[in-house]
Amino acid sequence: MPAALKPYRDDELRNLRGDDQQGPYEAHDRVYRYDVYNDLGDSRQILGGSKEFPYPRRCRTVTQSLLGTYEYNPLRADPDRESRLLPLVQSIYVPRDELFGHLKKSDFLGYSLKALVDGIVPAIRTYVDLSPGEFDSFADILKLYEGGIKLPSIPALEEVRKRFPLQLVKDLIPMGGDYLLKPPKPQVIKQDEKAWMTDAEFAREILAGVNPMMITRVTEFPPKSSLDPSQYGDHTSTITEAQIGSSLEGLTVQQAVSSNRLYILDHHDHMMPYLVRLNNLDDTFLYATRTLLFLKGDGTLAPVAIELSTPLLQGGLTTAKSTVYTPASTGVEAWIWQLAKAYVCVNDYGYHQLVSHWLNTHAVMEPFIIATNRQLSVTHPVHKLLHPHYRDTMNINSRARELLVSAGGIIELTVFQRKYAMEMSSVTYKDWNFNEQALPDDLIKRGMAVRDPSSPHKVRLLLEDYPYAVDGLAIWTAIEQWVTEYLAIYYTSDSVLQSDVELQAWWKEVREVGHGDLKDAAWWPKMMTVAELVKACATIIWTGSALHAAVNFGQYPYAGYHPNKPSASRRPMPEPDTEEYALLARDPEKVFIHTITNQVQSIIGISLLEILSKHSSDEIYLGQRDTPEWTSDAKALEAFKRFGTRLEGIESQVVALNGNPQLKNRNGPAQFPYMLLYPNTSDHTGKAEGLTARGIPNSISI
Repeated sequence: MPAALKPYRDDELRNLRGDDQQGPYEAHDRVYRYDVYNDLGDSRQILGGSKEFPYPRRCRTVTQSLLGTYEYNPLRADPDRESRLLPLVQSIYVPRDELFGHLKKSDFLGYSLKALVDGIVPAIRTYVDLSPGEFDSFADILKLYEGGIKLPSIPALEEVRKRFPLQLVKDLIPMGGDYLLKPPKPQVIKQDEKAWMTDAEFAREILAGVNPMMITRVTEFPPKSSLDPSQYGDHTSTITEAQIGSSLEGLTVQQAVSSNRLYILDHHDHMMPYLVRLNNLDDTFLYATRTLLFLKGDGTLAPVAIELSTPLLQGGLTTAKSTVYTPASTGVEAWIWQLAKAYVCVNDYGYHQLVSHWLNTHAVMEPFIIATNRQLSVTHPVHKLLHPHYRDTMNINSRARELLVSAGGIIELTVFQRKYAMEMSSVTYKDWNFNEQALPDDLIKRGMAVRDPSSPHKVRLLLEDYPYAVDGLAIWTAIEQWVTEYLAIYYTSDSVLQSDVELQAWWKEVREVGHGDLKDAAWWPKMMTVAELVKACATIIWTGSALHAAVNFGQYPYAGYHPNKPSASRRPMPEPDTEEYALLARDPEKVFIHTITNQVQSIIGISLLEILSKHSSDEIYLGQRDTPEWTSDAKALEAFKRFGTRLEGIESQVVALNGNPQLKNRNGPAQFPYMLLYPNTSDHTGKAEGLTARGIPNSISI
C-alpha cells in the first residue's frame, strides 16, 4: 500500500467499525458492530456474554421502518434487549454492503420467508382448523404433493390484505380458493414411496443424509455418558451383547469394536438435561436416543439396537429409565421398531436444525464476517480471499432472527425444542471448537478416520463407503490447496505474517470479541505461522461453502416428507397390553402418524424446507467469482483457475462413484444419489436453480 494512501485505508476501517456511532443507523450506513442475541423476544434467554449461555456474536442491528422512521428501540422494561419488529412494515438494519443484490432480492421475495410467516402460516392454521386437523395415513400425506391444499374463504386474511397498501404484500398472501403449497415430491419418495421405512435407508441417511456428521465409532461397550455423575448418576447405555449378538455376522461385541465395525448415533447426552422441561410442553413426548449400528460385510450399516431413555428423578439425581428395541420385520413388533426409528429421527432433526445447520454454519460464521470488515482492508489479500464466502450471510441471518429462530418463529412452531430451541444450541456451543470445524479434524474426533500421511487427504476413513466424508475430503483438500497456493504469494515467511498488523488485529478480534465467550479456550490457533493461517482460512471457506451445502440443500429432499424425518413426537411408545398397543396392531399407520409431527407443524415445516432448500438463479458456486477483476495478481488468478479445474475433476469423480453399484451407500433403497457436495449444479447442460439437491454455493446465502 503506497504511504500516501494508507491514511485513507485507516479511515475506511474506522468508519466500518463505527465504534463511536451508537445508532440509529440509516439504510446507507456500513457500520459493523457486535452485539449479543438479545433480539429473540423478551420471553427468551439472552444468548452471549455469559458463561451459562455463551454464543457467537451477531452484527448489531437497528429497527428500520419502511414507513420512514428509525429507532434503536430498547425495551423500557429491559434496556439490555432489542425490541421486536412489526410484521411486514419493518426490516432489520444490515450494513449496506451485506444486502441482497437486485436479482437475489426478487428471487427471495418470490418464495419469501415473510410470505410464509405473515401469509401462509395463518392460512395453514385456518385450513387445519376447518379440516379434521390430522393426517391419518401415508396416503393422506402424499395428497399434499398431488394437488396441494385448496383454501376456504378466510375473512381474516382479506382484512390483512386490506391493511397493507403495497401490492407486493397483497400478492404474497393467499386467498380463498387459492391452492396453497403444491410442493414437488421430495426425492426420498420419488422412486419408491416406502423405501424410507427400510433399515437400510434409515442407516444410509446417517452417512449420506441431511445430518451426516453425527455418527461416531464405538470404542468401548457399552457406550458411556459424559453427563456429570453428581447430577445425573450413571447414564451408561443399557444395550447388552445378548440383545445384539445375533446381528454381528458371527463376531463378538469386542471383536466388532476392535475391528471398527460398531458405530453409534448418540443423542442421549444433549437431550437428557432438557427432557423434563420438554416433556412438560403441550402435545410433546420425547426420548433421549442411542442407535447402535453394525458395519456389514457389504459395506452398509445396519441398525442393531435403539435405546430410548426418559429421565427418572431419584435421590436428588436425574437418572435414566431406558428400554432397548431391536429390529423386527413382522406384526406389531415391526411397527414398534418403526416408531423407535422415528424417535431417533426426531432427535436427529432437531439437532440438525439448531446445531449442525444454524449454530455450526450460520451463527459461527457471522463473527468472522464482522471482524473481516472491521479489521482487514478491502485491499488485504485475506479479505479478497474470504469475501466471496461471506456473500448474503449476515442478511439471511438477520431474517432468521426476525422470522425463524425468534420467539414464536417458524423453528419454535415446527421443531421439538420449541421455546428452548436457541437456548439448547447455546449449551452445545460451550463445546464448539473452531479447529474441529475442519472436516479431517471432525472425522478424527468422531473416530471415523485416522491420520495417514500417505493418503492424499492425510487421513484414512475407517468406514470407506461414507459419501459425505469421501466427497467432503476431496473438496476440503482442494480448498486447502487453493488457500495454500494463494497465501504463499503474499506470506513468504512466518515473520511476514507476524508483522501484518491488520491480520493480527483481525484474529485477535475474532477470538476475543466475535467468539469472546470462548476466548480462553486452549485450542485457538495463535496465528503465528502461515500454516495456521492456511488452516484457519480453509476452515472458514469450508464452513461457509461445503459444510453449509451438506446440511442445507438436502432438507426438502429428505425431510420434505415428514414421516422420514419428523420434527417432533407427541406420544410415548405403546406398551403391550394397553389400548394404544392394540390400536397399533389394528391401524399402525394412523398411530405412527399421530405420534410424530402434527398436521399444522408438518405443512408449515414443508413450506419452510422448500424455501431453504432452493438455489437462487444468481447463485455463485465454489470455484467461481462474480467479478473476474477481483484481483490483478496474475499468480493469484492462475491459482484460482487451478482450483476451479480441480473442482470440475472432483465432480466427475463423484458422478462416477454414484454410478458404482459396489458402493451401496451412494444411492440406497430410495435410489436417490448423494449429490449435495457436487461443487456446482451443472448437469452438463448448464446451471440449474431450485430444488436440485446438489451444488456448493460459495457462501451461506439462504
